[in-house]
Amino acid sequence: MQCGPTDTPDIDLEYLREKYRQEAEKRHRKEGFAQYIEMKGEYQEYFEFDPYSPPPPREPVSDEIDVVMLGGGFAGLNVAGRLKEAGVDNIRIIDRGGDFGGTWYWNRYPGVQCDVESYSYLPLLEEMEYMPKDRYSYGPEIFEYCQKIGRHFGLYEHALFGTLITSLRWDDDIKRWRVGTNQGDDIRARFVVMAPGPLNRPKLPGVPGIQDYKGHSFHTMRWDYDYTGGDWLNPVLDRLGDKRIGIIGTGATAIQCVPPLGKYAKHLTVFQRTPSYIDNRGNQPTDPEWARSLQPGWQNERMHNFHLGINDVYERDTVDLICDGWSEVNRNIQARREQDGWPELTMEQFMELREEEDAKAMERIRKRADDTVKDPETAEMLKPWYRFLCKRPCFNDDYLPTFNLPNVDLVDVSDARGIERITEIGIVANGVEHELDCIIYASGFESTTDLRRRYGIDTIEGRDGLSLYDHWSEGFRTLHGMSVHNFPNLLFTGWLQGGVSGSTTLMYDQQGRHIAYLVSEAMAREARTVEPSAEGEADWVKTIKENLLIDKQFWEGCTPGYNNNEGLEVERYTIFGEPYGPGYDAFDDLIREWRDEGGMAGMELGE
Repeated sequence: MQCGPTDTPDIDLEYLREKYRQEAEKRHRKEGFAQYIEMKGEYQEYFEFDPYSPPPPREPVSDEIDVVMLGGGFAGLNVAGRLKEAGVDNIRIIDRGGDFGGTWYWNRYPGVQCDVESYSYLPLLEEMEYMPKDRYSYGPEIFEYCQKIGRHFGLYEHALFGTLITSLRWDDDIKRWRVGTNQGDDIRARFVVMAPGPLNRPKLPGVPGIQDYKGHSFHTMRWDYDYTGGDWLNPVLDRLGDKRIGIIGTGATAIQCVPPLGKYAKHLTVFQRTPSYIDNRGNQPTDPEWARSLQPGWQNERMHNFHLGINDVYERDTVDLICDGWSEVNRNIQARREQDGWPELTMEQFMELREEEDAKAMERIRKRADDTVKDPETAEMLKPWYRFLCKRPCFNDDYLPTFNLPNVDLVDVSDARGIERITEIGIVANGVEHELDCIIYASGFESTTDLRRRYGIDTIEGRDGLSLYDHWSEGFRTLHGMSVHNFPNLLFTGWLQGGVSGSTTLMYDQQGRHIAYLVSEAMAREARTVEPSAEGEADWVKTIKENLLIDKQFWEGCTPGYNNNEGLEVERYTIFGEPYGPGYDAFDDLIREWRDEGGMAGMELGE
């Protein structure tokens, strides 16, 4: 599949820079992530239950295991698969959900679908000999695929579902981690892998009066089909015909569930702080002839191509294999450079070119709102006034047309008044009370830099009772982003201090291979512990600081959101951690060479 540059409208850069600044400024809130409520205490009712497969009562488990995996989503499944390939079989995955899948277990709202093409997003496709049904898979298929991975690698035998890890404490006497859970388990693990994923804990907006509301309410991560009617395999929401529904949030989740809500509800009110980038989806079934034409290694090539389309610069001969909105800006930059004869550009010249093509692509998206939404005032509210990737791009063919329905209203809450409070009967926004029968929170997840909230584990203690949260109080301290001094045999996935990629599952696979090497090598060398030396950790932190590449100007100019720490301290805190400046590919080369050298430089192996 190949594609050319996108036709884009003319733009006025000076006007856009000022417009972007004004729109971002009115959304800034000094409390940052504190504007969101953690789902615990009086709010845990939104989070602590499982409406899909409530765990049956069981006796506490007491055992010893080689590797305990925190999380059974794509991160945990990928690492577990690579461990199994490396000959490490004694693995236990612990997950709050009732099955494998992570976010694809919990997110069963109507319309749920991956917004990255399936061939790049679903991991281990070649190993599993599996081809997705559609270019952009729907939730039920992705969940079933997660189950398939679990069966393929024999992970069900030792899985503990419906279980929450409450504490991790290193016991130096037995050289194992003591894993505490909400089921009273006593698990002694030689290694622990933190693989919770970035979107595992939902959060609520910190609006006064949430607990005062007398109507029905739920978070999209715990969709209540008993109330709405239908199910995620047949999302006919036939119980909403006499209901007034309000939904808070217009991000990636709301984009998908607003159309069915608008179709079936008596009335739907959408409360929007910041409009999303909304491009067409144009989903299609997988072409069987194309699938048969693929050669071994095709998925890694495609995942890497997707990574380049978002994060990096296309080289002269690069072919865009993805050809959707994610790669549009880079694709258009490549076409401009080719048209100009591939001139040598300074970094300043390249960034100017990128800003221009970024602005054109976003103007195309804003024009799409004008062309689709009949009411000019509503169309204007739906236009995203920020640069590409400031917020996660969204793709849906039905979202914008939903606002043409007579029973659907859009309420802008971007200014200081915004949603003022929730009352017993509804939501007060901009001085107007909207009476509602049900409030749905599409308010996102704990992707905050506060790891205690993100992990949901109050106690993580390494050697001599050292708290991980204290160890990282001034910033991450790791070796390669995956291991920490004084926390032996504790290994990490996610965005910390490594090779960041917008292709999340590509990053998980990179980390899975490296973690599998660390664990299998420690076992082969009969080492009871493996951890960075103090010097090895310090050297890597120094390397990260000296090579840290965060485009402060870009992120500070973005509208506030989880990508840029709500616009606060963006140089230090973004959802992407502290990335290795030379980039994902350079980091991949670095850790591969480190493994090939075989000396495990910067690591200490203990008896």
